[in-house]
Amino acid sequence: MNIIDKIFQDYIQNGGLEYGERVNIREHCFQTAHFAEEDGADDLMIAAAFLHDYGHLIHGLEEDIADHGIDGMHEEVGAEALAEWFIPAVTEPVRLHVPAKRYLCATDEKYFAELSPASVQSLEVQGGPFNAAECAEFEANPFYKEAIQLRLYDEMGKVPGLKTPDYEHYRPLLTKGLRAK
Repeated sequence: MNIIDKIFQDYIQNGGLEYGERVNIREHCFQTAHFAEEDGADDLMIAAAFLHDYGHLIHGLEEDIADHGIDGMHEEVGAEALAEWFIPAVTEPVRLHVPAKRYLCATDEKYFAELSPASVQSLEVQGGPFNAAECAEFEANPFYKEAIQLRLYDEMGKVPGLKTPDYEHYRPLLTKGLRAK
């Protein structure tokens, strides 16, 4: 089984998990990619949007861990699992999408006010809004702008019943993000 087929299988097997939002993980990831594509994002950003919560599918923890004050570090788990197969332009926005939330909460009052209750709860266990030093460190990362854009798509992808393209629509976009072997 190639890596893209494995990812699709993980979405099929585990993507129906609820994690506090009005959509399940599979719907959320498809919608995040859909909104990136609608916005004219490049193929690598769309791939990152599709994969951004992959860590939720593979970390092996219950999805209500934030209710227990635990951070599953899904962004790190997902990026680490994908890094063998995908280039940094895909995996780094995945790794940084939680820090991007913390950054935006520190720098944009309107952003924080629009977070879903589940995002506010997870923000707390993820360390809360960044302080000034953390913001500066985040801005020094070469992928910080992509992470912020991914985060904005992430917040959009929570619409119950929204129709999105199917798995095969995303295969060529994911393929473009693969490392040369």
